[in-house]
Amino acid sequence: MIQNITRARLSTTAIDRLYITMRHMFHRGTYRPTGQSGQMIQELLLQLNPEIYGSMADPEKVELNGLFYVLDRLPDGITETPYIHFTSNEGVDFTKFKPIIPPKRRRICYRVDEDQMNIEVTRGRSEIYDTLTHLTFLYNESDKIRAKAYNKQTQQISRVWQKIEEIALSEPSTKLPTKERDVALMHLSTILGRSYNETVIAYKYFSTETDREKFFRIIYWMGQTSQQDFTGFKRREITFSPILRERIGHHIVGEKWANTIKKVLSDNNLLNRPLHIISANMHSVSNMLYAFDALEKDFKSNNEFEIYKDLSSAKNKALRELTQNYSHKNGLIFIPDSSGTNIDVQIIDLKKVNFKNTAFSSLEKAPEDVLIVMDYAFGEQAFEVMDELLKPYKTKTSSTMMNFKSVSIMGKAGILCGKKGDIMVPNSHIIEGPTDNYVFENELTPDDFKGNRLGVFAGPMITVLGTSLQNKDVLEYFKDSSWKAIGLEMEGGHYQKAIQIASKIRNHITPDLKVMYAYYASDNPLETGSTLASGGLGLTGVKPTYLITKMILKKILGA
Repeated sequence: MIQNITRARLSTTAIDRLYITMRHMFHRGTYRPTGQSGQMIQELLLQLNPEIYGSMADPEKVELNGLFYVLDRLPDGITETPYIHFTSNEGVDFTKFKPIIPPKRRRICYRVDEDQMNIEVTRGRSEIYDTLTHLTFLYNESDKIRAKAYNKQTQQISRVWQKIEEIALSEPSTKLPTKERDVALMHLSTILGRSYNETVIAYKYFSTETDREKFFRIIYWMGQTSQQDFTGFKRREITFSPILRERIGHHIVGEKWANTIKKVLSDNNLLNRPLHIISANMHSVSNMLYAFDALEKDFKSNNEFEIYKDLSSAKNKALRELTQNYSHKNGLIFIPDSSGTNIDVQIIDLKKVNFKNTAFSSLEKAPEDVLIVMDYAFGEQAFEVMDELLKPYKTKTSSTMMNFKSVSIMGKAGILCGKKGDIMVPNSHIIEGPTDNYVFENELTPDDFKGNRLGVFAGPMITVLGTSLQNKDVLEYFKDSSWKAIGLEMEGGHYQKAIQIASKIRNHITPDLKVMYAYYASDNPLETGSTLASGGLGLTGVKPTYLITKMILKKILGA
């Protein structure tokens, strides 16, 4: 136990040093991954050896699951550009540059030229640290590829790498004959230090209809940019724009986002009605209130989740459009984000909802309440947007206190004591690093979710600085020590900080504001094969998502 605590403390120290170093680099405005500071960041990440990055610390193997995870969250073409420039929203959207949005992280990026990628940061420091961590992993794996591709003494290109280069520099429309592709994949497996089967899986993962050989290009450019840096031809460099450094932490984007919501409420005469904030996805609340009428089906408790699964299936876009169109005619106002927060919002006037064909048919009349359903925030951004949303609505002639009655946070999180799909009901949030602790009275309880054949756990949640930095030593310490933590996520503590400041210090909201927190487990980072890098929940996540949604609505409606 003492040895585990010591390892956990070493890992915690490494996380603290990593963030301090990255923060220093941000304020300095530039650093090179192969420079002194860049090497320190890489060494600290290797020392941590986070679970999400798998075999990152193994110099002989390229970590493929980690590569899937990282490249899904970075812009297409990032492996080809030695120069990465972080900016705020600085007017590039009015130019002819084509925005690049990663598949699994909503951030706007631009390929400026063949050597430079610009990444817009509008979600705060957490987004910067998260991206820098991913880039550090990417450069570490790139250096492994270079070491296999080039002779260590002469720096001559290897025969195997020459074959990879030929494929990578061909036109994307080029399709290799089966036999030639098999030979090339065999060569590639040698470079990656992976089995042929593992290499084929990665090849299929990245292959697209327009570029079947995309995986070869990714690996080639990872090795090539590393080699160019190593020889001094093109030094990899990460820079931060002066405007970004000036704006970060000043709530400029969050204030614009919150004021847009308040203006829509005011324009629709909803500002003085009882208001409830729900941080969740953009489908579960609206589906629960509108889907059965929209799809002309009778609500039955025994077929409820089958309908939600149908709506969640990728092949049923038409059903989702029917539900969406119906909701817009019956009390739902959609506010697409235009501020840069990447947080869309739905405002739902419950007076216009027909509850007879829902799980809440026992309601005698539609309530006066209004729901503000906001998409997920990211890390520290949660404090900014919640802090701004809870402030009074100010115009040139008036200041109106917001009539908030409850705040509900439904999110996905890593679980430490159960499995994927289980539910966590926290009673406190502990913020990793500064160890700010927020104890609260949760209106949701474990008993609310009993009898649904899912694991339900109660206790403290750790609000971590970044999910990509956690290793088993730190997580086992939080789980097994007197903290008795049940899971980890990135926003809860920041939300609660904003709520307590608004209610206890600024008096923006009444002290009796009700809070509801519940999470479903998207992964278990302590189990091999169950980390975020091993894939999402898929339809397994439908049941816990809708159970939590139902319970939040039940408490709001008093049903």
